Amino acid sequence: MWEMFSYPFILRALVVGILVSLCSSLLGVNLVLKRYSMIGDGLSHVAFSAMAVATVMNWAPLWVAIPVVIAASFLLLRLSANSRVKGDSAIALVSTGALAIGVFIISMKSGINTDINNYMFGSVLAISSSDVVLSVVLSLAVLALYVIFYHKIFAVTFDEPFAKATGIWVEGYNMLIAVLTAVTIVLGMRMIGALLISSLIIFPAMSSMRVFKNFRSVVICAAVISAVCFFAGLLISYQYSAPTGASVVIIHLAVFAVFCTVDWVRAKVRKFSAG
Repeated sequence: MWEMFSYPFILRALVVGILVSLCSSLLGVNLVLKRYSMIGDGLSHVAFSAMAVATVMNWAPLWVAIPVVIAASFLLLRLSANSRVKGDSAIALVSTGALAIGVFIISMKSGINTDINNYMFGSVLAISSSDVVLSVVLSLAVLALYVIFYHKIFAVTFDEPFAKATGIWVEGYNMLIAVLTAVTIVLGMRMIGALLISSLIIFPAMSSMRVFKNFRSVVICAAVISAVCFFAGLLISYQYSAPTGASVVIIHLAVFAVFCTVDWVRAKVRKFSAG
């Protein structure tokens, strides 16, 4: 196991992966509770399209994708709040449209299949040293903003009307959550892939909610699960030469099954005790 840490690309993947996992798990709790968890899937398709354009034009993919995905997150919020197109329908419209644009652009230029496969399915080799610097800075910024505005985000997540009545700028904090999610999706997509990145948002939150009911406990548990699952997935990926993204998601799936079993056993014990 220790041999793998002698490779620079593994160390880069570990640093970026742990930070992105923490960001996605924290935001995932809020998105799942707001029933908006599939926004990650929609934004990842937008990020794929933006990175496809950047690759064709020989631009820096992350620098192109981040502002585009942030704009898409604002668009999704606007569509969901102020039009007849709601929630999952808005996500489906934006994600499928963006994916179609990306595929069309790719078809116009040959010779970039390797890069596109990295974006779709993820690759630890796709992370450069400059990507690490940008990813670390932005991930720390996401974590800092989440901690600073934790209580406001908590209020907006559970009861928007009450939060608005108490003077909290609900629209602003919803936009903050959308921006943080957009940045996290772009940072994680290079390693996990556009098709799997939304799992980092959904699985940790769903697993921790099976055991804990207090919001803070759920957030802490989700962060721990996410970091541990990424490390285990990266280790399995190295040992068996398997795709990193798929390995991480499979570990998350196994943890979710364990937590569901614990929840089921606990419910049976309570029922037996009460009877």
